[in-house]
Amino acid sequence: MQTEHFIPGKDASLEHSISSMQAKLAARGFDIEECSWLNPVDNVWSVHVRNRACHLMFTNGKGASKLAAQASALGEFFERLSCNYFWNHYYLGEAIAQRAFTHYPRERWFALAQGDADTAWPAELLTPELQAFYNPDNGIPAEMLVDINSGNFERGICAIPYIRQSDAAEVFFPVNIISNLYVSNGMSAGNTPAEARAQALSEILERHVKFKVIGEGLCLPDVPEEVIARYPGIAAGIAGLRAAGFGILVKDASLDGQYPVICVTMLNPHDQGVFASFGAHPRFEIALERALTELLQGRALEALDGFPPPGFDLDEVASAPNIEIHFVDSSGIVHWNFFNETPDFEFVDWNFNDLENGRTTDDYAWLCERIQADGHDIYVADFDHLGVYACRILVPGMSEVYPIDDLEWENNSNGAIVRPAILHLAELSDDECGDLLDTLNELNIADERPVAALIGLAPDAGSLWADLRVGELKTMLALAAGDMDAVREGCEWVGQFEQLDAARRRTYRCIETLLELDDPDAYEAALVGLYGDETLDQATDLIDGDQRFFGLQSPGLSLEGCELHQRLLKEYEKAHAALPNA
Repeated sequence: MQTEHFIPGKDASLEHSISSMQAKLAARGFDIEECSWLNPVDNVWSVHVRNRACHLMFTNGKGASKLAAQASALGEFFERLSCNYFWNHYYLGEAIAQRAFTHYPRERWFALAQGDADTAWPAELLTPELQAFYNPDNGIPAEMLVDINSGNFERGICAIPYIRQSDAAEVFFPVNIISNLYVSNGMSAGNTPAEARAQALSEILERHVKFKVIGEGLCLPDVPEEVIARYPGIAAGIAGLRAAGFGILVKDASLDGQYPVICVTMLNPHDQGVFASFGAHPRFEIALERALTELLQGRALEALDGFPPPGFDLDEVASAPNIEIHFVDSSGIVHWNFFNETPDFEFVDWNFNDLENGRTTDDYAWLCERIQADGHDIYVADFDHLGVYACRILVPGMSEVYPIDDLEWENNSNGAIVRPAILHLAELSDDECGDLLDTLNELNIADERPVAALIGLAPDAGSLWADLRVGELKTMLALAAGDMDAVREGCEWVGQFEQLDAARRRTYRCIETLLELDDPDAYEAALVGLYGDETLDQATDLIDGDQRFFGLQSPGLSLEGCELHQRLLKEYEKAHAALPNA
C-alpha cells in the first residue's frame, strides 16, 4: 500500500488533495498542465500551473516537497476559480452583465439614484461604519462603485454578501471595492473550511506585518541558529542558499510575540540586491517554511539577481507604489534600518498552536482572536460550488493591498465608463471622438496606462490593442476630431514613449513633421527619403481623416474577434456552470 504524506496545517494527505482536485478540474472541463518545476536547494520546490486553453489562468505552488508544491498550486488554482479572481481585471461582456446573476447567485444589485445631485451610497450597502471607512469625505459618488466586470450602470452596484465573524451579520460588499483594494489578498482553498480560513488569515497577517516592517523601516531580531536547527529540512534549504554564496538572514517578525510571522531575507553579493520574504502561520515551523519557500517560488538560483539594493529614503520605501510592488513580487526597496545591528524588538520563541496535536480549527480560532484583539472585524464569503471549499476574507483596515483613496483617484470603474465608446471606436463620429477625448482628459488617466487594462480587455498578441496606451489613443482621437493642437501634444508624448510599435511611432513623427511644414508638398522628396512612401501616405491620410485609428476594427461590447478574451470567457462559463441556477 502506498504511503500517504501528511504535512502540518493540512487536514488531508497530499496525495488525496492532489488527486481530488485534479479529478474535479477535469470533470469541469479544465485542462491543466504543470510546467517550470524548480528545486534550487534541498527541500524547496515550486511549480507553475496553467490552463492549456487560456494561459492567462495560471498559479504558482511552493512547498518543502514536490507533492506539497503541486498541492499548493492546485489549491491556488481552485481559490482563483472559486473567487472569480482569474477574471478580476476583465470585462465579462454584455450578455453576462445582463444575466440573472453576473458573479454569484447570492449577489445583490443596488440601483443608482436618479439625478446628478444624488451621489449618496445606498443605505443597505456595507454598514454605516464601513461606508465612513471607504468614503470618509463623501467624495466618491455611488456610480464609481459599478464593477468593471459588468459595467452595468443601468443595473447599478453589484455586491456580494460576507458574514461578519463576530456576530454572524450579513454585510454586502461591492465587487468594485473588493477588486480595487483587496485583489487576491485573503483568498484560499483547502480540504476543510478551517484549513482554508486559517491559510487566508495567515496571509493577511503576513502582508499586514510585512507592510508595517517595510513601511516603518523596522529592524527585526535574528532567529537563533539553534532554533532553526530544530527543523532540519528548513535548515538544509537555508544552508544550500548560503553555500551558493547568498547572505541569508532569518528574522523574527512577530513584533514582540504579537503576530505569527517570520522573515527570511536574501542579500545578493553579486549586485547588492535585497529580497525580504515573509511567511505566517500560528505554528512557527510552518511560518518559517513558508518564508523560505516564498523566497524561491518560481526562481532558480541564477534568477536571484536584479532585486534593488537597500534604500535610504524612508518616504520612498513607505510609498504606496513600493508597498504595492512588495505585494506583487516582493521586489520593492527595503530600508537600511532593517539591517541595523540593534533590533527594535526582542526575539520571541513563539508557537501559537501545538505542532504535534494542533488542529486547523485551533489555528483559525487563534487567528480570529489575534485580529479582533487589534480592533478589526473579519468578513468571510464561502464558495464550495466547484467541490473544493474556498473562501475570501476581508479585514477592513488590515487586508487592503491598495490605499483607500484609490477608490477616488484610481478606481477601475473609470474603465467601465469609457469602455463602450472605446470598443466602438471605428463607428464614432468626429464629434463623439472629441467627446471621448474630453472625457479621458477629465478622468486624468495616466497617458502610459494600457488601454486594454483600462477597459478590461485581454488583448491578442500582435494586435494594436496589445500595446495601445491612453496617450496614443488620445492622439488618435484628436486626429479624428481634427484637434491639431492636441495632435501635436500627443505626438510629442508618443515620441518619448518607446514601448509602442516602432512603425506607428514613425508615423506619428511624420505627422508631427507635416504639421510643422507650411507646404508639405514642397518637401515631398525629403519626406519620402526620411519616412518612405507608405508611412508618408498613412500620416497624410490620418491627418486628412481618410483613415482613422490605423484601420482598427471595433470589437463592440460582444468583443468580436478578440480571440484570447473569448477563450477567457469560455473558461468563465465552465466555472459558472457549477453554480445553482446557472
